[in-house]
Amino acid sequence: MDAEGLFDTALVRRNRLRALTGAPDGSDFLLKLVNQELSDRLATVERRFETAVALHAHDPQLAALVAATGKADRVIRIEQHRDMLGDDAAGGIACELELFPMGEETTGLVVSPLSMHLVNDLPGLLVQIRQALLPDGLLLAALPGTGTLAELRDCLLTAETELSGGASPRVIPFADVRDCGALLQRAGFALPVADVETYTARYDTMFALMRDLRHMGMANPLRARSRKPATRSLFLRAAQIYADRYSDPDGRIRASFCVLYLSGWKPHESQQKPLSPGSAKIPLAAALGTRERKL
Repeated sequence: MDAEGLFDTALVRRNRLRALTGAPDGSDFLLKLVNQELSDRLATVERRFETAVALHAHDPQLAALVAATGKADRVIRIEQHRDMLGDDAAGGIACELELFPMGEETTGLVVSPLSMHLVNDLPGLLVQIRQALLPDGLLLAALPGTGTLAELRDCLLTAETELSGGASPRVIPFADVRDCGALLQRAGFALPVADVETYTARYDTMFALMRDLRHMGMANPLRARSRKPATRSLFLRAAQIYADRYSDPDGRIRASFCVLYLSGWKPHESQQKPLSPGSAKIPLAAALGTRERKL
């Protein structure tokens, strides 16, 4: 399956391992923001889970935040490589992005930040997670969505088209929020919710943004990426276009990160069910506070 997928998951693993050891302080700002948002959302859930999984969370941050909410008795980390587990290696699990290694109905909670967008078979992974969740178990996930790095994509595409008459993919495609909500439903989750938060980062130049992306482990992992090294003239022209189109009055450029937040529950008889058609006790017009017109 991976051999024919959109993403080179072995390259994803290498990118993340490189970022784990070489990233400077502050380059994980987006991961920290997302981890905090996921833990804040978990804190509002009015129940406790015996076993939680921090799925491909890059480092121990998310597991610690989940534990701090008091919503889980224990947190198991799952990462792409044992080196990513660090001090948690003894109790953690190393597993490829495409697989969820927990047994059927063994897990109460799964939380995943900024990883699911790199899975070649996301519907299949969601089904595996739903099967592993206990009845009334919860999935919370975050992944970059449509609009993420739109400025960088535009500038690289424009520059390469100007210089060579064509362009190769240099920024990965991102999912739409509506598509993700539909995926949760298709995978069998109840009460699916998908929403988006947009974060804007500012940089001195496009090159500073690209350095941060490498330090986040977000270098281009597409199988269809060009194997020919990009020329210096391409990046210089793209940086010029970026400064012309997406800079603020102080000269700094903007980079958008549109993060999709997903939640879904393993079906359980105690959950709220939608009413069947025709079973409403009051007219819709009355519920909405509007007058009913008869034609």
